[in-house]
Amino acid sequence: MRHASEAIGLQSLLGDPAILLAGIFLTATLAWALIWLLQPIAHYFGLLDHPKGGRKDHARPTPVTGGLGIALALLAMFLLVPLPMTWGKGAYLLGGGLLIVVGLLDDRYDLRWWWRILAQVVAALLMVYLGGVRIEQLGPAFGMDDLSLGVLSVPFTVFATVGLINAINMIDGVDGIAGTLVAAALLMLTAAALYAGNEGVALVSAAILGATLGFLLHNFPMPRRPRARVFLGNAGSAFLGFSIAWIVFRLTQNAGHPVNPVLALWLVPVPVLDCLVLIVRRVRHGRSPFAADRNHVHHLMRDAGFSTVQLVLTLAGFSLLGGLLVGQAMRLDVPNPLLLGLFVAAWAGWCALTLRRRRACAMFAALHRGLFGGWEWTRPAHESIDLADEDEEPSFGGKRG
Repeated sequence: MRHASEAIGLQSLLGDPAILLAGIFLTATLAWALIWLLQPIAHYFGLLDHPKGGRKDHARPTPVTGGLGIALALLAMFLLVPLPMTWGKGAYLLGGGLLIVVGLLDDRYDLRWWWRILAQVVAALLMVYLGGVRIEQLGPAFGMDDLSLGVLSVPFTVFATVGLINAINMIDGVDGIAGTLVAAALLMLTAAALYAGNEGVALVSAAILGATLGFLLHNFPMPRRPRARVFLGNAGSAFLGFSIAWIVFRLTQNAGHPVNPVLALWLVPVPVLDCLVLIVRRVRHGRSPFAADRNHVHHLMRDAGFSTVQLVLTLAGFSLLGGLLVGQAMRLDVPNPLLLGLFVAAWAGWCALTLRRRRACAMFAALHRGLFGGWEWTRPAHESIDLADEDEEPSFGGKRG
């Protein structure tokens, strides 16, 4: 009876779109205020990203407490809204809290990469064993009724979680990009959860969406503030990546309210494709998968003439359009293996295109002329164009992207 009454309460809460929008607005306001209040604290404790290295383009030390503000705003919402605390939500908060703490330590002291990976693995295991959230069934992705992972369920869940966390971290290379792509994904995940009838996940996803929008008010370039005031930091990118993983697994592995795993891939296409392609290229050249360089999609677009705002909006538009089209294709009963094959084809095509940097930049330059041909944009003096081919690829250090 208790679970039935809780479900009825959630349905009544989310039945009115105005209530859901009010919740998003409240969480956004909380996140904006908390991130603003954390700025002097960030300076006091040295939680700053300093403008050094070939991939940095901010002019002054910038606080990296955006992720902490998002997490605190979400925690406040959990305390303010009278909803039941389940093992799944508890595991999410514990895992997310661990990633925030380790991420802040990394932002302050530049930890070795394996400390970050260890924290991500522990967070994933908390989600699996404490929260009961894991990937167990992949059948729908291949058009099959049953394709259970069995004993591979836990390692596959850990691998997917760590992969999503690092995909979000790696895409966070220019102002506004990670937050905007995460917000686009969360918007579509909230819609998918509501469509599937999973009100609990929809509410959590909407709350994280609101907190991310509050962060973007500090991070997205504005006409009178062309530079971000605050960055996500490694803490923030890890927390948002973990959040998306938790939501996706809750949606795709729920027998009562299922969402196809293929749709989940198309809701975060840019970070996932960019991460997979770069890992393959780095390993192919005998480099660490976590090595930093300037071959992310946003670097290529910048060198092809896109401004920061133009490339962020273009990539967000691609994500939203891809998710919408694939969602509609599923409603029209397009075979799921075909949609999965399209994603694999997109990965293979992006691999082939970016084998030569000049070729990729030329494609993006043509796209820029087609989308923004009439817009004037002057490249700031400190930004340099790098059209080096893959075999001439320079290696850069730094923490962002």
